[in-house]
Formats: sequence, C-alpha cells, structure tokens
Amino acid sequence: MTATTDGGTGAGSPPAAAATESTTVLPAADPAGQEQPHAAAERAIARATRHLLARQDAAGWWKGDLETNVTMDAEDLMLRQFLGIQDEKTTRAAALFIRTEQRPDGTWSTFHGGPAELSATIEAYVALRLAGDAPEAPHMAAAALWIREQGGIAAARVFTRIWLALFGWWKWDDLPELPPEIMYLPKWFPLNIYDFGCWARQTIVPLTVVSAKRPVRPAPFSLDELHTDPRRPGPRPAAPATGWDGLFQRLDKALHVYRRFALAPLRRTALRAAERWIIERQENDGCWGGIQPPAVYSVIALHLLGYDLGHPVLRAGLESLDRFAVWREDGARMIEACQSPVWDTCLAVIALADAGVAADHPALVKAADWMLDEQITRPGDWTVRRPELPPGGWAFEFHNDNYPDIDDTAEVVLALKRVRHPDPGRVETAIRRATRWNLGMQSRNGAWGAFDADNTSPFPNRLPFCDFGEVIDPPSADVTAHVVEMLAVLGRQHDPRTRRGIDWLLAEQEPSGAWFGRWGTNYVYGTGSVLPALVAAGLPVTHPAVRRAVAWLESVQNTDGGWGEDQRSYRDPEWIGRGATTPSQTAWALMALLAAGERESKAVERGVAWLVDNQRPDGSWDEPHFTGTGFPWDFSINYHLYRQVFPLTALGRYLRGEPFAPDGREG
Repeated sequence: MTATTDGGTGAGSPPAAAATESTTVLPAADPAGQEQPHAAAERAIARATRHLLARQDAAGWWKGDLETNVTMDAEDLMLRQFLGIQDEKTTRAAALFIRTEQRPDGTWSTFHGGPAELSATIEAYVALRLAGDAPEAPHMAAAALWIREQGGIAAARVFTRIWLALFGWWKWDDLPELPPEIMYLPKWFPLNIYDFGCWARQTIVPLTVVSAKRPVRPAPFSLDELHTDPRRPGPRPAAPATGWDGLFQRLDKALHVYRRFALAPLRRTALRAAERWIIERQENDGCWGGIQPPAVYSVIALHLLGYDLGHPVLRAGLESLDRFAVWREDGARMIEACQSPVWDTCLAVIALADAGVAADHPALVKAADWMLDEQITRPGDWTVRRPELPPGGWAFEFHNDNYPDIDDTAEVVLALKRVRHPDPGRVETAIRRATRWNLGMQSRNGAWGAFDADNTSPFPNRLPFCDFGEVIDPPSADVTAHVVEMLAVLGRQHDPRTRRGIDWLLAEQEPSGAWFGRWGTNYVYGTGSVLPALVAAGLPVTHPAVRRAVAWLESVQNTDGGWGEDQRSYRDPEWIGRGATTPSQTAWALMALLAAGERESKAVERGVAWLVDNQRPDGSWDEPHFTGTGFPWDFSINYHLYRQVFPLTALGRYLRGEPFAPDGREG
C-alpha cells in the first residue's frame, strides 16, 4: 500500500545567528538552467550546513526545542497554584500557548494532527480556568462538553486525577495507593523501585510521599462541569479477578486497607528514606534527571516534608524548572519536558561531518570539546544492576549524572570518531571508557535498553498507578542498532557481544521487513536505525533481511517521494509506515536505503528530490509533525533539530557515501 500525504505547515526554526562560513562550495546550474540531482543536493547541503553551523552555541553545543503537549504547561501552572507562587506574566503567557494549541472542536491532542485526548483536555481546561478563562466562554464550554461526553474526570488517567486531588477536585480515596514503604523492597523483590525505568522511578518515589501525605489546597472554583455526575464522581469499575489487571486492582485495595493500619514509626522512616533518595538524586543544576515531571513531583514531595520555598534544595529545584520554559515571539510560553543538548550536539556533528565539513573544522572541534567535558565519570542508578562496571557514558541533558544514556553514548562515540581533534589521546580515552560502559550495559538477551540493563520486569506496567505510559526500559531495536553501529565503527564487529546484538536484531525483524521504533516514530525510525548498523557490522547488502527491509521502505514511500509515519502507528496497524511526509522520516528512510546500496534507485532519487524541493531558502526544513517518541503513543515528541540534522546527514551520504566502510575503515 502506498501512503498519502496531507501537507501541513508548522512553526519555523528560531532565528539563526549570523551565518558561519561553510567549507562546501555551491555548484552552478547546468547550461540548460536545470540543476542535475547531484548539483541540487550539493546546493541544499551548502544551505543546510550554513544554517546548522549558525545555530551552534558559543560553548560548542546545539539544542533544538523539545516540544511535547500542553500537559507540561498545565501542570506547571497547577504547581504554581499549589505552591502559591503564581505571577501574572507567566500565567498569561502559559494560557496563551495553551489556547493556541486548542483544536477547533475545543479539545487538545498530544501530537500535531492527532486525535483529541481526554487527560490533556482536562488539564488544559483546568489551567485555563486558573488563568481566568470563564467556563461559559465558547472555547471552554466546548471543551467541558466533550470531556463529559468521554466520561468526565473519572475516565482520566491517574496522574491527571492526582493533580486534581491536590486541590480537592478528586478524592484521594479514589486513587491507587502508592505507599512509601515500597522503598524497603529489596532489589531482587518484584516491584522494587529499580524494576521501574529510570524516568518512572524518579517520578514514583516522590509520588509515594504525595500519596502518603494526601494534601489538599482548596481551589478557587469547583469543576462540577467536568463530571458526568457532580454528586458521585466514582472510580473506574474493577477488572475481572482472573486477569493480571484484576489481581493488581485487588492488591491496590489491600494497600488502601494497609494505609489505615500502617505503623506510624514505619511510615515515618519510609518517608525519610524517600526524602534521602530524592535529595541524593538532585543534579548540580537543581533538577532531577533533567526531566520536568520528576522535578515537579520532587519539589511537591519535599515541600510536603517541610522544606520551605526558600530552602536551597527547593530554591534550586524551582530555578531549574524555569529553564524548561521557551518564550516565543508572540509572548507565549511553552514548557519543554526535557532538554536534549548532548543528543542534538552529537547528531549535529555527525550531520556536518557526513555533509563534507572538514574533520578539524573549529565548530566540530569545539563541539567535541564540549561533549568530552560532558562524559559522566561517577556511578549512577545503573550500578544497581551492574555494580562492578566503571562509568563512562553520556546523558541526554545538560545535567543528569545519575542516568547516562546508552543511546546517547553510542552516538557521541560515532560523532567523536568523525572529528580530527588536536588531542587525539583525550578522545581515545573517552571512547574507551564509553565502549567499556556500553558493552557492560548489554542485557542478557544480547540487546540494549536506553538506561538500564535487564529492566524487563512484567509487573510495573500492571500497577493501577502506572497508566501514564511505558514504565520499564527493555531493550529496543533502535538503541541496540546504534550500539552495534558504534562497535562496528570501532572495529569490533566480530566481538561476540556485537554478534549477539546482531543476532537479536535479525530475530526482531517484523514479517513486513521493518523494525519497531521505540524512541522514534516508528517503523521508519526503527528500520532507518537498524539497516545502517547491520551493514556497518558486515552484513552484505544482499542478505535477505536487508532486502526485505528495502522492499518494505519502497512499499511505504509516499506519492510525493518522501516518507512519513503517524504516531497512531503505535496503536493502529493501518498507520504503520503511513503519514504526512516529514523531513526527518524521509531522511531516516534514505539513510537506510543508502546503507543498503540503493544509491542509484528510483526511491532514493525521489526521496532526495523531496528534501531538496522542500528546503526553505535559509537552509532549514519545516516539520510540525511529531517524529520522536517518549512513550509509544502515550507521550510524543517533536525534536525541532531533527528536521535539520537528519536531512543534512542523508543528503551528505547520498553525495559522499557512507562515512565508514563495513570493516571499520573510513570510506
């Protein structure tokens, strides 16, 4: 089936600084006035290179906006209401952004062009009421009507109802119980905190404090208009006792009973244990894990434990939250769920190097220096599963030493290998540390997850509390592929650990020929990650797995020549490989096809033409659609730099070939 496109426009890139001179030379058009494909691609590369170089920070890093959905902005306003730190400017700017994201039917979605989503709509509605929007205003009345039609607040996710319980809009008794005594569960026991993925662990620990304290700060208005029955907004019905969901619901009922009889001394010591755990994991910049949601809940938890807003821990935490704000030219204020400077920087270096920027270009050397300074050399939570492993990874964010990222570490190594640094010994030392750490984080099945090894317990996802998205961190094809590619570039393609990763990837290929994309959308991302890795590791382009993947990519190419895949593909198989054409997804498909030896194919020619034809005059591309993934379906991301780095990478490889030959030598 051939996918179709719907076009679409979106916000452009932030204004670029003065252009930095590129090393790429612009070719002339041919005498007939018509550029040949290679000449057109060369001109596009030159424009994109100038644009990307101009966006580099003086310190050496790149960072694009990380756009998610309005729940980040709504929860920021609710936090300020809860703590009593509202200010008119912030409230007005946040409300402006939330209003601009409202759909014509009065609802909010969680990704561009996506369907209405109940919890996001409830939280956005509440935030606008806190900002002063009247419930009878047309945009508010439309939202409230839709919410009631979907079952009202009672049908919302647990996290939404927790926020409402903080203000008395929902009963704590009608929420799942999360006792702080979970801190005492040993690391080998099911449902201990290290069975959860790091992002969930950082959220759940402070929420045990909130659940134990059950605070209520009376709200300035009621939300009766959001209940289907304002008098009795009861909880959801119980699942059958014969299934896992029913079993865990009954466990939750038992925990509610336990709450009434819990020994006070035991609870106090459990709360102290949670408090210590939270404070020990506060980063140097005041944040927790470099992620907005855990930081928000940690601030609330510590405040409930008696920390006043002037305490250094809370003061630093609140200041860190302000750094997640992106102020737009129209006066709106968008909250990032996270910031991605390490990820963006290594991808930018790869793009520029593959596009032909000299390996010793000052911009690349400066970026390498910044990345080298960011390498993490102290232990973090990953040592629970790997206590003897020396550190050496990189995180995703500016400050997140507790949770280095296997995927970032692999891509940083691939970036550093492209730079001719004046101190090669320093680079090689960093690469050796990183390689040792990534190899040590291999899971038992031969693959790699994002943050932890063997984080595969089936139980956390079953908890009634955990309905906010993926809460474990099992190995994925995209992360495993990036590690395999890193090892191949380092000449370790024959290492038994690399071979186990390759075997796992081959076994994970879908019958269609594609691979699932855990951290990018979706099968286009998975396939775009795996094919270059397998070929770099020595798999011949004639291998059946490679040919099946090529055939799948060609089968889902859009009629305009590009590729796109909607976030709905995570839930609905009809959307697999289908969606509006985007620059980043077109680039992923091209990178896979080029690695598979398809440089002269019609599919590649049409994909390159789409990128060239859709480039803006300043060298950038537009991409309103979300092509990044936090939690499949539940939390989607638009990385604003993806639209720049991946097309440049693909065009560079189209003209200059693969950056490294399969045997690990530069091509």
